[in-house]
Amino acid sequence: MLSEYLLQIKAIQLNVQNPFTWASGWKSPVYCDNRILLSFPKVRDFVKTELVRIVKEQFPNANCIAGVATAGIPHGALVADILELPMVYVRDKPKGHGMKNSIEGRLPEDARVVVIEDVVSTGKSSLKAVEDLREAGAHIEGMAAIYSYEFDLAKERFRDSNVNLFTITNYSDLITTAVNTGYVSSNYIQTLTEWRNDPSTWNEK
Repeated sequence: MLSEYLLQIKAIQLNVQNPFTWASGWKSPVYCDNRILLSFPKVRDFVKTELVRIVKEQFPNANCIAGVATAGIPHGALVADILELPMVYVRDKPKGHGMKNSIEGRLPEDARVVVIEDVVSTGKSSLKAVEDLREAGAHIEGMAAIYSYEFDLAKERFRDSNVNLFTITNYSDLITTAVNTGYVSSNYIQTLTEWRNDPSTWNEK
C-alpha cells in the first residue's frame, strides 16, 4: 500500500533510462524523497499509524522516541505524540555553537529508545545516530523506518551494530508494486535488481 502511495505522489520515482545522481556520486534508477509525503495528509496519516504499530508490536518496552535529523524528526514527533512518550532528535554532527549538542532534547533516565528514520540506504548515517545515543547512555530498542533499499551493506552494518530494523516498505515491494501498477515495464526488473545488488558500480556495467 505505501509503495503505491509513494509512487502516486512522486515521493519515489523510477527512471532506468535516465538515472538520477545521488550525493555520493552513485547513479541510481531510483530517487526517494519522503519529505514530500508530509504534504499529503492521507499518506502522512498512514505512515504515522504504521510506525506506531511497529513500535507497539516490536518494541513494547520503549520509553523514548528519537528522530534522525532531518527527515526522521517530523515522523518521530508524530509517533511520540501518539504514544505519549518523550522525544529527542539526533543531529548528523554536533551543533557548532551554544551547547554543541549532537542530541537535542532530554533523554529519560534508563532511556530505552526507538530510533525513527526516513530512508535507510547504506545505513551509515542511521547507525551514527544510534552510536551517539548509546554514547549518551541510551539503550537502543531498535529502529523503525519508512523505507529501506535493502542493500546488503546496510544489512551487515545493522547486524554488526546489533540493531533490529523494521520498515513499512522496502525496495523489493516498491519494484513489485511499480510493475503491477504499470509504473515501469516488467522488462526493467532485471536492471533494477542488478542496481540494488551492486549500486556503486551499476552504471559502469
